Amino acid sequence: MTEDAATGDAATGDAAITLLIVDDHPVVRDGLRGMFESAPGFRVLDEASNGVEALSLAAALDPDVILMDLRMPGGGGVDAIRSLTRTGARAKVLVLTTYDTDSDTLPAIEAGATGYLLKDAPREELFTAVRAAAQGRTVLSPAVASRLVSAVRTPRTPGNEPLSAREREVLALVAKGTSNREIARELFISEATVKTHLTHLYAKLGVKDRAAAVAVAYDRGILG
Repeated sequence: MTEDAATGDAATGDAAITLLIVDDHPVVRDGLRGMFESAPGFRVLDEASNGVEALSLAAALDPDVILMDLRMPGGGGVDAIRSLTRTGARAKVLVLTTYDTDSDTLPAIEAGATGYLLKDAPREELFTAVRAAAQGRTVLSPAVASRLVSAVRTPRTPGNEPLSAREREVLALVAKGTSNREIARELFISEATVKTHLTHLYAKLGVKDRAAAVAVAYDRGILG
């Protein structure tokens, strides 16, 4: 780590932006750590391999910005972002992922993410995005921005909203008669998170229970 990275930008006197890196791939974490530690004005506090670890480290370290992946065994990014928002965490969350589908981008932004970038973003674009996120400014990749504009122009109505990838996974297991406890074990999430996903997909499908959800899903071609 350079001296400027540890203490801030010597030229401007600004304090370094502190970071928590969250990704389930060690190679990705190592690459991001090396990238930010070699640049002035940033300081990496720690790394987490899933959303659950991220919540614990965020509470202990209070970083300025959390670089958050989305799909991680042991605790996904959207659930972590939602928890950080609900608890009033100071950290700004910048999603950094390979996924740019509606089922990934919209839930992340709705959960409270400050920005959303894809992992193929150029180095300088990532640095700029982190600085902007630290200041509370929204940063979106062009592809994500386009999707959000389309979503705004096409308002979703109750009972006709698209399910997220995780909600589809939960629904598929429900259709097989899998219990909440078994779903939690299968998807590496808590039972409480399973119940949350069920509540959301019930609302999106316009139903009130598991049986109705499965019936509607088959009728709409979501299942089978």
